[in-house]
Amino acid sequence: MNTQISRERQDRAVAHTRQIWDRRAPRYDDGAWLERKILKDTRQRLCAQASGRVLDVAVGTGRNLAHYSADVTEVVGIDLSPGMLSQARTAASRASFPVELHEGDARHLPFSDADFDTVVCFLVLCEIPGQAAALNEMRRVLRTGGRLLLLDHVEYTRAPMRWIEPLRARRRGTAPRRRPVDVARDQGFVIDQHHSLAWGFFDGVVAHRPHS
Repeated sequence: MNTQISRERQDRAVAHTRQIWDRRAPRYDDGAWLERKILKDTRQRLCAQASGRVLDVAVGTGRNLAHYSADVTEVVGIDLSPGMLSQARTAASRASFPVELHEGDARHLPFSDADFDTVVCFLVLCEIPGQAAALNEMRRVLRTGGRLLLLDHVEYTRAPMRWIEPLRARRRGTAPRRRPVDVARDQGFVIDQHHSLAWGFFDGVVAHRPHS
Protein backbone atom coordinates (compact mmCIF):
# COMPACT_ATOMS: atom_id res chain seq x y z
CA MET A 1 0.00 0.00 0.00
CA ASN A 2 2.75 2.45 0.93
CA THR A 3 4.54 1.71 -2.35
CA GLN A 4 1.35 2.40 -4.29
CA ILE A 5 0.77 5.65 -2.42
CA SER A 6 4.35 6.69 -3.11
CA ARG A 7 3.95 5.97 -6.83
CA GLU A 8 0.74 7.95 -6.96
CA ARG A 9 2.41 10.90 -5.22
CA GLN A 10 5.37 10.70 -7.59
CA ASP A 11 3.02 10.68 -10.58
CA ARG A 12 1.24 13.76 -9.21
CA ALA A 13 4.63 15.41 -8.73
CA VAL A 14 5.52 14.61 -12.35
CA ALA A 15 2.24 16.11 -13.60
CA HIS A 16 2.87 19.23 -11.52
CA THR A 17 6.42 19.52 -12.90
CA ARG A 18 5.08 19.26 -16.47
CA GLN A 19 2.66 22.14 -15.82
CA ILE A 20 5.42 24.31 -14.36
CA TRP A 21 7.73 23.84 -17.35
CA ASP A 22 4.93 24.31 -19.85
CA ARG A 23 4.29 27.72 -18.27
CA ARG A 24 7.98 28.63 -18.25
CA ALA A 25 8.74 27.43 -21.77
CA PRO A 26 7.96 30.63 -23.78
CA ARG A 27 10.37 32.75 -21.73
CA TYR A 28 12.81 30.11 -20.50
CA ASP A 29 15.70 31.23 -22.71
CA ASP A 30 15.46 34.76 -21.32
CA GLY A 31 17.56 33.42 -18.44
CA ALA A 32 20.35 32.04 -20.62
CA TRP A 33 22.56 35.05 -19.83
CA LEU A 34 22.45 34.22 -16.11
CA GLU A 35 23.53 30.64 -16.74
CA ARG A 36 26.48 31.87 -18.82
CA LYS A 37 27.47 34.27 -16.07
CA ILE A 38 27.41 31.56 -13.40
CA LEU A 39 28.58 28.50 -15.33
CA LYS A 40 30.54 30.27 -18.09
CA ASP A 41 31.38 27.74 -20.84
CA THR A 42 30.54 24.58 -18.86
CA ARG A 43 27.65 23.61 -21.14
CA GLN A 44 29.85 23.93 -24.24
CA ARG A 45 32.74 21.98 -22.72
CA LEU A 46 30.55 19.08 -21.64
CA CYS A 47 28.60 18.95 -24.90
CA ALA A 48 31.90 18.82 -26.81
CA GLN A 49 32.56 15.41 -25.21
CA ALA A 50 29.43 13.85 -26.72
CA SER A 51 29.76 11.57 -29.73
CA GLY A 52 27.80 9.16 -31.87
CA ARG A 53 24.08 8.73 -31.23
CA VAL A 54 23.16 11.05 -28.35
CA LEU A 55 20.19 11.01 -25.98
CA ASP A 56 19.53 14.48 -24.56
CA VAL A 57 17.39 13.93 -21.44
CA ALA A 58 15.17 16.93 -20.69
CA VAL A 59 16.26 18.59 -23.90
CA GLY A 60 14.26 21.67 -22.90
CA THR A 61 14.42 24.42 -25.51
CA GLY A 62 17.33 22.68 -27.25
CA ARG A 63 20.19 24.79 -25.86
CA ASN A 64 22.65 21.92 -26.17
CA LEU A 65 22.08 21.41 -29.88
CA ALA A 66 24.28 24.33 -30.89
CA HIS A 67 27.24 22.96 -28.92
CA TYR A 68 27.58 19.37 -30.13
CA SER A 69 30.66 18.62 -32.21
CA ALA A 70 31.04 16.93 -35.59
CA ASP A 71 31.51 13.64 -33.69
CA VAL A 72 27.74 13.59 -33.04
CA THR A 73 25.81 11.72 -35.72
CA GLU A 74 22.26 12.03 -34.33
CA VAL A 75 20.49 13.52 -31.30
CA VAL A 76 17.31 12.21 -29.74
CA GLY A 77 15.79 14.70 -27.31
CA ILE A 78 13.20 13.77 -24.70
CA ASP A 79 11.32 16.13 -22.41
CA LEU A 80 8.37 15.95 -20.06
CA SER A 81 6.99 19.28 -21.25
CA PRO A 82 5.24 19.70 -24.62
CA GLY A 83 5.80 23.44 -24.26
CA MET A 84 9.56 23.00 -24.01
CA LEU A 85 9.59 20.62 -26.97
CA SER A 86 7.72 23.20 -29.03
CA GLN A 87 10.54 25.66 -28.36
CA ALA A 88 13.19 23.01 -29.06
CA ARG A 89 11.91 22.47 -32.60
CA THR A 90 13.39 25.82 -33.64
CA ALA A 91 16.84 24.83 -32.38
CA ALA A 92 16.47 21.39 -33.99
CA SER A 93 15.74 22.95 -37.37
CA ARG A 94 19.15 24.68 -37.27
CA ALA A 95 21.18 21.56 -36.36
CA SER A 96 23.60 20.05 -38.86
CA PHE A 97 22.68 16.50 -37.77
CA PRO A 98 19.33 14.65 -37.51
CA VAL A 99 17.30 15.51 -34.41
CA GLU A 100 14.30 13.61 -33.07
CA LEU A 101 12.16 15.07 -30.28
CA HIS A 102 9.91 12.97 -28.03
CA GLU A 103 7.65 13.68 -25.06
CA GLY A 104 8.45 11.35 -22.17
CA ASP A 105 9.44 10.71 -18.57
CA ALA A 106 13.14 10.24 -17.72
CA ARG A 107 12.18 7.51 -15.25
CA HIS A 108 10.71 5.40 -18.08
CA LEU A 109 12.75 6.02 -21.22
CA PRO A 110 11.01 4.64 -24.33
CA PHE A 111 14.21 3.28 -25.91
CA SER A 112 15.90 -0.09 -26.24
CA ASP A 113 18.83 -1.27 -24.15
CA ALA A 114 22.27 -0.03 -25.29
CA ASP A 115 20.67 2.28 -27.87
CA PHE A 116 22.95 5.32 -27.39
CA ASP A 117 26.64 6.20 -27.37
CA THR A 118 26.20 9.25 -25.12
CA VAL A 119 23.54 10.42 -22.67
CA VAL A 120 23.43 14.11 -21.75
CA CYS A 121 21.43 15.35 -18.75
CA PHE A 122 21.78 19.02 -17.81
CA LEU A 123 20.03 20.87 -14.98
CA VAL A 124 17.16 18.41 -14.59
CA LEU A 125 17.89 15.69 -12.00
CA CYS A 126 16.97 18.19 -9.31
CA GLU A 127 13.45 18.26 -10.82
CA ILE A 128 12.88 14.53 -11.38
CA PRO A 129 10.85 12.75 -8.66
CA GLY A 130 13.20 9.77 -8.61
CA GLN A 131 16.85 10.50 -9.37
CA ALA A 132 17.89 6.86 -9.01
CA ALA A 133 15.20 5.59 -11.39
CA ALA A 134 16.17 8.16 -14.01
CA LEU A 135 19.90 7.38 -13.80
CA ASN A 136 19.21 3.66 -13.89
CA GLU A 137 17.30 4.21 -17.14
CA MET A 138 20.14 6.29 -18.56
CA ARG A 139 22.55 3.46 -17.79
CA ARG A 140 20.20 0.94 -19.42
CA VAL A 141 20.00 2.80 -22.74
CA LEU A 142 23.77 3.42 -22.92
CA ARG A 143 25.99 0.96 -24.73
CA THR A 144 28.87 -0.56 -22.79
CA GLY A 145 31.58 2.09 -22.58
CA GLY A 146 29.05 4.80 -23.46
CA ARG A 147 29.46 8.20 -21.86
CA LEU A 148 27.17 10.02 -19.40
CA LEU A 149 27.47 13.82 -19.22
CA LEU A 150 25.76 15.41 -16.21
CA LEU A 151 25.36 18.97 -14.99
CA ASP A 152 23.15 19.95 -12.08
CA HIS A 153 22.81 22.23 -9.10
CA VAL A 154 23.22 20.65 -5.66
CA GLU A 155 22.32 23.28 -3.08
CA TYR A 156 19.84 20.83 -1.51
CA THR A 157 22.84 18.75 -0.35
CA ARG A 158 24.38 21.65 1.58
CA ALA A 159 23.45 23.06 4.97
CA PRO A 160 20.86 24.24 5.79
CA MET A 161 19.00 22.78 2.78
CA ARG A 162 20.16 19.21 3.46
CA TRP A 163 18.26 19.31 6.77
CA ILE A 164 15.09 20.55 5.06
CA GLU A 165 15.28 18.18 2.06
CA PRO A 166 13.99 15.06 3.91
CA LEU A 167 10.87 16.97 4.97
CA ARG A 168 10.25 18.17 1.43
CA ALA A 169 10.87 14.68 0.07
CA ARG A 170 8.29 13.21 2.43
CA ARG A 171 5.70 15.66 1.12
CA ARG A 172 6.64 14.79 -2.47
CA GLY A 173 6.51 11.06 -1.80
CA THR A 174 10.08 10.59 -3.04
CA ALA A 175 13.48 9.81 -1.61
CA PRO A 176 15.52 12.87 -0.59
CA ARG A 177 17.60 14.23 -3.46
CA ARG A 178 21.32 13.48 -3.41
CA ARG A 179 24.34 14.68 -5.34
CA PRO A 180 24.05 13.37 -8.90
CA VAL A 181 27.64 12.08 -8.82
CA ASP A 182 26.78 9.84 -5.85
CA VAL A 183 23.55 8.56 -7.40
CA ALA A 184 25.31 7.87 -10.71
CA ARG A 185 27.97 5.86 -8.91
CA ASP A 186 25.29 3.91 -7.01
CA GLN A 187 23.57 3.08 -10.31
CA GLY A 188 26.70 1.46 -11.70
CA PHE A 189 28.45 4.27 -13.55
CA VAL A 190 32.20 4.74 -13.35
CA ILE A 191 33.01 8.40 -12.63
CA ASP A 192 35.76 9.71 -14.92
CA GLN A 193 35.57 13.41 -14.02
CA HIS A 194 33.78 15.34 -11.29
CA HIS A 195 34.00 19.11 -11.03
CA SER A 196 32.45 21.30 -8.36
CA LEU A 197 31.35 24.54 -10.02
CA ALA A 198 30.12 28.00 -9.04
CA TRP A 199 31.24 27.98 -5.40
CA GLY A 200 30.14 24.37 -5.00
CA PHE A 201 26.51 24.94 -5.98
CA PHE A 202 26.79 22.92 -9.22
CA ASP A 203 28.33 19.59 -10.16
CA GLY A 204 29.71 18.64 -13.57
CA VAL A 205 30.17 14.90 -14.11
CA VAL A 206 31.61 12.77 -16.89
CA ALA A 207 31.06 9.04 -16.40
CA HIS A 208 30.73 5.85 -18.43
CA ARG A 209 28.89 2.56 -18.37
CA PRO A 210 31.42 -0.17 -17.58
CA HIS A 211 31.50 -3.69 -18.97
CA SER A 212 28.95 -5.82 -17.12
